[in-house]
Amino acid sequence: MNPLNKAKIGSTGVMVSRLGVGGAPFGSMPIEDAQRSSIESIGKGLELGISYFDTAPFYGAGRSERYYAQGLAGVDRDSYVLSTKVGRVLNPVDAAPGQDIFRELPQMEVAFDFSRDGVLRSFEESLKRLELDRVDILLIHDPDDFHHQAVNEAFPALADLRSQGVIGAIGAGMNFCEPLAQFGREADFDCFLLAGRYTLLDQSGLDDLLPLCEERGMSVILGGPYNSGVLASDLGEGTTYFYQSTPPEVLEQARKIMAVCNRHDVPLKAAALQFGLAHPAVAATIPGAVSTAEVQENFDMVSYTIPAALWAELKHEGLLPENAPVP
Repeated sequence: MNPLNKAKIGSTGVMVSRLGVGGAPFGSMPIEDAQRSSIESIGKGLELGISYFDTAPFYGAGRSERYYAQGLAGVDRDSYVLSTKVGRVLNPVDAAPGQDIFRELPQMEVAFDFSRDGVLRSFEESLKRLELDRVDILLIHDPDDFHHQAVNEAFPALADLRSQGVIGAIGAGMNFCEPLAQFGREADFDCFLLAGRYTLLDQSGLDDLLPLCEERGMSVILGGPYNSGVLASDLGEGTTYFYQSTPPEVLEQARKIMAVCNRHDVPLKAAALQFGLAHPAVAATIPGAVSTAEVQENFDMVSYTIPAALWAELKHEGLLPENAPVP
């Protein structure tokens, strides 16, 4: 599978490389290492020919976006596609506690805001941090508990930005399939970023969201293809699944999949990345990376030749659904 092949986002003119670079880890690395490692990772992606990069204000309270500004400085703006997100604004405070898995910038906190004004403010501040005058894909970020406001305020604001030409495509990014499918039925989205729900371990998107997107011409971008680490590990103790300790039954399933991969001399990571890309609704996968070595490895894993017999055995053993598309 060629990681540099291009796929179109919905009916827009935005074209992404099948393999992208996810910028979430740039905001969660120890701050003393983050700037250098992030910029080097972005540079490695560019060197390999990867042309799709993803970030968000939430990732490190703006740090990920700032590192992209440095990593992409001087690069031909038309040679890459960048997505960022709205729905969280950064507010200065005296001392900000850490939020979830991300380390915060000093004096900043992250707050949900899916209002029209909040979305426009978030986008304007992202442009400043990115040092750009446009982004290619703008995603409504984690509107799980704000569906009505996201559809009725955030989406129209993004549609206006799209009509002005300062964004190329509109999407939403979430960790769950059902709300994304609801968005897809209610508004004219170009794409969705689905995190962790169409992987070797979780095919939640297979029966509803992905067929809906295929039918309506909406593209899917896959985040978290390694399920936050378990599929990128040696499957020993201490692995993580959706950013928590991997449940025993999930670890057992992963080990069965790895055993099949081993019988066919295929790295588990290669199967993990290529499985998601095989679905016709999926445009790209964007695994995170914290080093140039990880960017290179992700590239190599998408390029790895996987025999058809591996996928056949996974289905025969009941480890993948029979109706799941495979490469």
